[in-house]
Amino acid sequence: MGNITETIKHLIILNVILFVAPQFLNLDLTNVLALHFPQNEHFGFWQYLTSTFMHGSFGHILFNMYGLYAFGTPLEQMWGKKKFLFFYFSTGIGASIIYTLVNYYQFNGYFEQLITDGLTPDKIQVILTSGNYTQYAELITLPHEKMIKFWSLFYTPALGASGAVYGVLVAFGLYFKDAKLALIFFPVPIAAKYFIPIMLLGDLFFGMTRYSIGNIAHFAHVGGAIVGFIIAWYWRNKQIKFS
Repeated sequence: MGNITETIKHLIILNVILFVAPQFLNLDLTNVLALHFPQNEHFGFWQYLTSTFMHGSFGHILFNMYGLYAFGTPLEQMWGKKKFLFFYFSTGIGASIIYTLVNYYQFNGYFEQLITDGLTPDKIQVILTSGNYTQYAELITLPHEKMIKFWSLFYTPALGASGAVYGVLVAFGLYFKDAKLALIFFPVPIAAKYFIPIMLLGDLFFGMTRYSIGNIAHFAHVGGAIVGFIIAWYWRNKQIKFS
């Protein structure tokens, strides 16, 4: 890792300001800037971008900003400011879109099952609004944990730079595949070409099962990685230049 580049520094500063300032001002920007489910009343198209600058905890922003610094710095040094910014925002927005598509697919599956059980769209909206389905319990065949998931998909906003950072991580792995990487929970250095696929397989596993630890948007990670891989692979093979 070399000295921090200007673009990376400014991105980190902006993320830190949006994390710290609302706490000092007692201002909650979640409903405005975090990414909401498309049918939620707080949803806005700008959130596909603004959500990548929002973080929920100190550990969350620390992990993401360290990843941006560690893996983004050599990429900006190689690509330059304009190319890196295009890549970073593309992976962040792409991760948000893929995350939304996966959520919509899951939500629609639960919605259709409730329709099959005999509920009308209006009754389903009552369940979503109240967070209570006991009045329809005799009709509903979905287990309790899936009803909780149904409600969570509709109301829980997504936030964080993780999708963009995963895109940066994958690009780093493509260009610096023999660089040795390690994490605190697995401190043995492993080459990027092995380390990054292991992380992505982990996200796929946790995203597709019920074993996820905490409220982590695994499919945003995977989405950012997919978009990052496509762009970085294309650039590496086509030698795209930004003026």
